[in-house]
Amino acid sequence: MAKVTLVFAVLLIALGLAGFLGTGSTHPTALIPAGIGLLLGIFGLLAITPHENRRRLFMHINVSIGLVGFLGTMAEIFRKMAFSKAVDLTALGAKLVLAWLLLIYVALCARSFIAARRTGKV
Repeated sequence: MAKVTLVFAVLLIALGLAGFLGTGSTHPTALIPAGIGLLLGIFGLLAITPHENRRRLFMHINVSIGLVGFLGTMAEIFRKMAFSKAVDLTALGAKLVLAWLLLIYVALCARSFIAARRTGKV
């Protein structure tokens, strides 16, 4: 699962850079997905270890980052849709992609954790 984490980290970093450069490099908040991706990448690299307890710790940190990121992104999407008169479609699209990627990542992690528990690797 650590290698899957690295793939999602690269996707999130690319999303952040594309959003930042796509908006003319004027909105630094467009780099938030890149920050999340960087965190996932760091802890994903730390999770590549033969020590099971260490790997489990870093993967739980990663899924926590993913879950908090997903919930925060969804809260921001709902807040913007409910209270903003003018919606920036580029920002909304980037937030939806971020939320979707994080939801998929958290679901894959949960599935992996459940499978590990069933096989007795925990």
